[in-house]
Amino acid sequence: MRDFQVLFDHGERSELPDPVYAAYGELGFPPAPPDRPWIFANFVQTLDGIVSLLGTEASGSDISQSPEDRWLMDLLRAHADAILIGMGTLRVEAGLGRPGPRGPVFRIVDPAIRKLREKLRRGPERNIFLTGSSDIQLERYAAFDGKLVDPFLLTTSSVAEKLAPQLRQRPHVGVIACGEGQSVDLEAAMLILRHHFGIRYLLCEGGPTMYSNLLELDLIDEKFLTVSPIEVGSRLPQPEGSQATVTIRPTAFAGGGLSKEEAVHWEWLSCRKVGNHQFHRFRRGREKQ
Repeated sequence: MRDFQVLFDHGERSELPDPVYAAYGELGFPPAPPDRPWIFANFVQTLDGIVSLLGTEASGSDISQSPEDRWLMDLLRAHADAILIGMGTLRVEAGLGRPGPRGPVFRIVDPAIRKLREKLRRGPERNIFLTGSSDIQLERYAAFDGKLVDPFLLTTSSVAEKLAPQLRQRPHVGVIACGEGQSVDLEAAMLILRHHFGIRYLLCEGGPTMYSNLLELDLIDEKFLTVSPIEVGSRLPQPEGSQATVTIRPTAFAGGGLSKEEAVHWEWLSCRKVGNHQFHRFRRGREKQ
């Protein structure tokens, strides 16, 4: 793996000195809010803003094709008390057979970064899966085995009730129920994560829909964005003669769209490069620039 070239960095200093930071440089975070976690997202996109080459769901590894991007994912996970992931992301990764037929466990791979996490006292690694649907077979996914990370479901009261038979067979899966029907109350959930589970720093690795929902509620504080030097266009190519409906590839923001007055403003906090890949960090601007 190559070192990151720091073009500029206005972020916080690292909490503690560690050799791991030599490749990247300083990485720190401000104090978490008192009533919810500090939430930072991580995305990789093409030069034209696409976050998936496959279709409607995001899958970044095909876009990045960068060992440095994968390493940075580990570094960000080390600084998070938990990772928030959409079930759609898990289904896509499992469907692609990565890393196996039952899909991935979202965990730190690099041993040196795992040791850094211990020094940062972030506690056990935790995967929190967000879903408003009871159409889940937990045994299909290695992420719910509880062998490598602590798994949680963030869902509604009615969905949790429907999943109760499966959950009784997996008492190690934590359940956070907020909201009714299929609509998870994200603001209430963040309060619970902060006060009942001690989660100060939450890494959002979900897809565009989850990210957009959090952003529209003013719950995303930062985003780390890797830009891969490729362009693919918004339309997913179809085989010649196909009558399939045209699929539009997603961007990071999958919401209904914002007006000019509602536009989210960001502070460009840092910029790094490795080869032709760009590695950006943005912080939510609370006032228009």
